Parts: sequence; structure tokens; C-alpha cells
Amino acid sequence: MKPETGFLSLAEELRFYILSFLSCRDILRCASVCKALHQTYMSSSDLQYIVEMSGQRLLHVSNTDNGIPVSARLQLLRDKAHAWFKVDIHSFERVLIKWARRVEKEVVAGGHACLWDCATNTARIFPILSKPSQLQFQRNWPPGTLCSVPHSVLLDLVMDPAQNLIAVAYIVDNIGVYIKLGALDSDEVHPQAAGETLFLLDDPRSFLRRPCVKLKCFGRHIALWCRFGSVAWGLMDDDWLLQVWDWKHSTTSSSVLSKAVVFESNATADFLFLGNDRLLVMGDHLHLYSIEDMSQAPELLACFLMPIPLVFECHLPMGDIEHSQPHMQTQPTMYTSDPAHRLISLFAYSSGVYFPYFVQVFIISTKIFFDLDGMAAATPIPWEHWGPSNVRAFTHPDIGRVHISGNRVLQALPVGTGDSKFILHLMDFSPLAVTNSRGLGQVVKEPSTIEVVTSGIGGKRNLTTSMPYVQVVFSNRNFKSAELGEIWIDKDRIYMSIADLTPLSDNSTFTSVTNSRLEVIDV
Repeated sequence: MKPETGFLSLAEELRFYILSFLSCRDILRCASVCKALHQTYMSSSDLQYIVEMSGQRLLHVSNTDNGIPVSARLQLLRDKAHAWFKVDIHSFERVLIKWARRVEKEVVAGGHACLWDCATNTARIFPILSKPSQLQFQRNWPPGTLCSVPHSVLLDLVMDPAQNLIAVAYIVDNIGVYIKLGALDSDEVHPQAAGETLFLLDDPRSFLRRPCVKLKCFGRHIALWCRFGSVAWGLMDDDWLLQVWDWKHSTTSSSVLSKAVVFESNATADFLFLGNDRLLVMGDHLHLYSIEDMSQAPELLACFLMPIPLVFECHLPMGDIEHSQPHMQTQPTMYTSDPAHRLISLFAYSSGVYFPYFVQVFIISTKIFFDLDGMAAATPIPWEHWGPSNVRAFTHPDIGRVHISGNRVLQALPVGTGDSKFILHLMDFSPLAVTNSRGLGQVVKEPSTIEVVTSGIGGKRNLTTSMPYVQVVFSNRNFKSAELGEIWIDKDRIYMSIADLTPLSDNSTFTSVTNSRLEVIDV
């Protein structure tokens, strides 16, 4: 009799090694072929770790395991995923924040609170209940210290704790817009910056009125959207440009988009980074660009058509920026969210309809912006071909009460009649959450339909979406609408901005906000 040959005749360790080169899907397919291969899979913590990481849409960060066995890392991953569905919403710690009535930006990023008061041109960053291993920044910028250039006016700023970066956009005497690059831990120029100041391609130019700008950062890229003329953000009737810099290598850039290049109509617009080489621009539709070659204008990769004209605001949370830079972590971690398999949220108003109730929240999987095989940039992709299966759409009363981290979404939803009280609602869109919820949450696979109100009398349209998820509703704690501010979620915490309300008089039902605090829930 001839000796048995074939894959199953190999030593178990060799089978483990060969299967480890396969994708998550192919490993699971092999494990379903026969009992022997299923046993091979169940006997290998390495193979199960590959499947768990892929199923949770995570990437391993090299040199961070500190000698922890794979079996222990696998158990930690599974325990963390299940812990999110057992959060005790009443177990939290408080952090007091001195209230500023006109805070332009209040952001939680990398375990820090980042605040900018545009009225006084002051800013502040401080760690939130920091852990011993966490990189910490704590600074206050008094008036006049964010930008010391004479006759300058601040337009926007971004703080990125993961990179020790503060970027400030400013204008001088209504002539020229510039971006100053500094370090969070000193008053010096950022040590990795190509120079202190980034310059616009057409700079300097003279403005009849102060331009409206939006400044965003992702890794080595900084982008500035600058609109010349109009006052209200989002209305694209005026001239504008969007410029991207590789701020660590050059203070100038030829990577520029303009209204004439992107839109044929007077569309509304916003933008966000998708990883280090892609830029998504929201105008009348979703325009995906490559920014890999910074010596030229961004290259159009695809255009994704939206079902109706919408006014967009987009959000890729700063927490995801931190997670996207494995080599620059404010908090050490063994894994990071996969840029090609995470979520983004688009907040959209129906064109011509500006009532808070008519905010549509589109939760979109970024995988659609990376799976471009066979797609031609010149051929727009209809909503019906990409949207329903890669999106969940909701009607929401407030754009500030939705936040995303990786594949998890935290929302504050109204309860009862009106919008006077809210409860927290958690959703997990990762594939393993849907298949392995183990009764800890409600699996939602059925399509859902929202009614979108459009401009004009009686203008309505139904939108049906079906991306599956698991949800948990924390119905055992209500929040007053007036006290609940923004909410944030990262890989192991929930943050809520809560206002302290004081009655205006003894018998008054009206209140004023005296202070603000963060409530922090560890998961």
C-alpha cells in the first residue's frame, strides 16, 4: 500500500503555516471542507486570530504584542467585542470643563479634549483620565499665541495628538491664506514639518471679505478648503479651491481642485481623507480622488451618484485618524482599524429643506471606495449599484449626536414624542459582530426605509438600505436634550459632553449653561 499523500498528510504545524497565507474567507472555506480541516482550524489560535482580526475589520500593529501569546490576544479581541454590548451606561467618571459660550470646536481625539474658542482666539488641550502608558499633552493658548503674525485673523485650526501637531489657518490683512504648523508640546515649529508655513498655490490674493475655510489633517496630508466670497458654509455659488499638502516634505503643493474641475452645478460640498492616498469630495455626488502623486491635481478614480441632491457634511472622527497611524499612537495598541473596511458618516439635508428633523445620516462602508476593479472614472456609478447594500440611512434630529470609531456607531436618539429626551444606541457593522453576536445584541439584516423630504411642495422619496449590523439600545438612562452635547466613541471608551443647567430664576423653566463636563465610560 502506498503511503498517504496530500495536504492532510502534512504535519499539523506545516498545515497551520500554509493556511496562514490565506485570506479570512478562504481559511473559513477550507475549514468547512471536512472534519480534519475544521479540526486544524480549531486547533490553531493563529488561524482564528487572522479570522477574528479580519472579521472585526482590524489590522495588526507590528512590534506591539509585548510577548503576549496569540491565544491570549485572540481572547482579548473577543472579550472586547462582546464588552461593547454589555456597557453599563451608569458607570462613568466625570471631567469638568470650564464653559466657553462660543467654542468653535470641541473634539475628543487620542484620549485628549481639544477646544478652540473662536471669540477669544484661545485654545486648550488636555488628557482625559490618562493611562500611565499614554502620551500626554496639556496646554493652554492665551489670546494672540495661536498665531503671532501681525494683523492676522484665525480661520480654522486642527489638533492631532497622534502626531503632536497643531495646524492653524489664518489670513493677513485680507491678503493671502496661510497655514502655520506647530507642535503641541512646545512653541516651536513641528519637528517633522518641511517648514513653518504652508502656502496656497495662488497665494497671495486679495479678498473682498474674509474667506470661509475648512482645515483637515490625516497622517502626512493636510487639506484646506477655501471659499472666496460667500458667508454661509456649504453654498458653492462662489469661487473656491481645495489644496492638499504633504506637509512633512514640502510647504507648497500642486495638488489642487477647484469648483470648475469638480462640479457643473452650484453644488454644496465637503471632503474627507480615506487613508493616505485617497480623498472623497462630496458635491452634487461623491467624487473619489487619488492623491498619491502630489505633483499634480488629484486624479479622479470614480464618481458615486447619490439618489437625490443633498447638502453634505462629512465626518471621519479624529479618533480614527489616530488609529490609522500605527507608528504614531498616543495610546499603545496591538491593532488598528482597517482604512479600507471602516465606516464614515455623511450628514445630509434635503436640498431646500433646512429643518433639523430632516437630517439624513448615511453610514457608509469605505470598502466601496477601494473595490474599484472594472470601474471607469468617466462613468458615474448609479446609487442603485453601490448604495443600498453598502449603506444604512437614518433620519436624525441632530448631526452632533452621532459618532463613529472603526465599524461601531454611537447615536443619541430621541424617545417619546418630540426631541426633549434621548437615549444612547450602539451599532456594530463588522461581519463577526453580525454572525457571532451570541444573543448580546439585536441582529438587523432586514432592509430599512426612510422618507427623504426634497425641495418643493410635496417632494418626497423613499430610500431603502440594507447593510447588516448588530444593535444595543441603552434604554435605562435618559438624557435631556438641553444637557446632552456631542458624543464620541473610540476603541475602548464612550465620551459624552454634558452641560450643567441652572434656572434663570427660582420659578423659571428656562435654564442657562454654566459649565460643561465630560462623562467617560470605559469599555
